[in-house]
Amino acid sequence: MTKPAVPGLLCAVLVAAALLPAGSHAVELNLAAVSCAKYENEVLTSSIPGYTADPIDTVMWLFGFSVAKAGDRVMYGDSLKAFGFALDAECKNNPTSSLMEAATSVTSKRDNPMDLTRLDCATFEPRHAALRKSDPESATTVTMWMFGYAVGLAGSHILDPGALAKFDAALDERCTQHPRDTVFDALRAPNPAVPASRPVAASKPAAASRPAAATAPKSPAPGAAAPAPATAPPPAAAPAPAATPPQ
Repeated sequence: MTKPAVPGLLCAVLVAAALLPAGSHAVELNLAAVSCAKYENEVLTSSIPGYTADPIDTVMWLFGFSVAKAGDRVMYGDSLKAFGFALDAECKNNPTSSLMEAATSVTSKRDNPMDLTRLDCATFEPRHAALRKSDPESATTVTMWMFGYAVGLAGSHILDPGALAKFDAALDERCTQHPRDTVFDALRAPNPAVPASRPVAASKPAAASRPAAATAPKSPAPGAAAPAPATAPPPAAAPAPAATPPQ
């Protein structure tokens, strides 16, 4: 499996991406606070101090996050390029939108779905371990997709590239302990590298409407006839006595 190539800006900035030194902590991206303009001008150009994730891996993480938010339980192995271009167009057209809004609203062609609910850990983990040895870059790219997907499932929106190794190790341990679980089950399970969902502030209840105050009847204008008093309805007529049957 070769690492997917994304033409244009992503390929140009790929060379500039730096590796995170061991023991340091990468800068996190809060998708709700990062604008599309910042994504285009700083994230993809690796110009944010301390943010060292590979631009293509960043897009892959966002792709996984987008798929999870859409409610899909599949992985689209051949659709990174289409998603990357669609997200790029969305952000250029809406530079003030948040990266979270763009990533969750963008639509793109999605080919070759792999059903995560039909792939068990016993099958997935040995293949992924072999890929780590034969093609570490591709293995990292796949793991970034799963990381973004897991964060989306958890209801969070924090991209922490420095936690990738921790996420991968926890996922590996989960699959080793539960080989019959599906990959979807493993990604949905608690993972120490996946941030907890941040609670949304509860909206204030609407103030109860006050009953309208009773108003006194207006006095008639000088010279005007006083309104006739309201009359009670006439009493109902007493029922006729029942006829006495003939003897």
